[in-house]
Amino acid sequence: MAVLAESGSNPDVGLLYDINGLAKDAPHWFDRVMEFVGEYGLLVAMVLLVLWCWWSVRRRGGEDAASSVAALVWAPLAAGLAVLVNVPIRGFVERPRPFVDHRGLDVLVSGKTDFSFVSDHATITMALGVGLFVAHRRFGLVGIGLALLEGFCRVYMGVHYPTDVVGGFALGTAVALLLSPLAMALLTPLAKAVERSPRAGRLIRARTSADEQDNPLLPGTRRPANSEKDLAA
Repeated sequence: MAVLAESGSNPDVGLLYDINGLAKDAPHWFDRVMEFVGEYGLLVAMVLLVLWCWWSVRRRGGEDAASSVAALVWAPLAAGLAVLVNVPIRGFVERPRPFVDHRGLDVLVSGKTDFSFVSDHATITMALGVGLFVAHRRFGLVGIGLALLEGFCRVYMGVHYPTDVVGGFALGTAVALLLSPLAMALLTPLAKAVERSPRAGRLIRARTSADEQDNPLLPGTRRPANSEKDLAA
């Protein structure tokens, strides 16, 4: 298929040169940091954020713990599914990487030979961020912020057009949101079944929360008098 952007007069290409031009003016060490952050760092940060959110939900407990954990499970599943959806999209559009058609770019990562549209990194991070937002708004806002930073890094590194990133954001959001009702309908009963398990239930709710529900009396308190009479009878 024809290349989506072929000339510097295209706003997409102009924004590419503007953002990537920052790499030429930045110190070498800063470019190396951006290379690591954009290629690996933010993906690892998103995974750690999901785990942190799970730990927080698990410790908090509550009646909605199972549904919250189910939403957290959906976040990485949505990211994986979005990447699979992107495979035929890339094959259909067949957009070369920016450095193939445009000279003068400062490319921080070499060896990219696949097509450019849509950005996998932008797709994965935004799907994770939106999936997190479904489970926990505050963690989700942080995740979406990291996804936006990932998109900036991909253009800064000279490996994607801005529209590649926007397309990835749209794809990740669409998969995470549109399929969320179906995913929750399937995953929530599974999470509740795990919650009822004596051992695996700790994955859903911390042990202290479960103990408090099973025994609402605080340590050192006495049972009501009528309960003692019933036991004596």
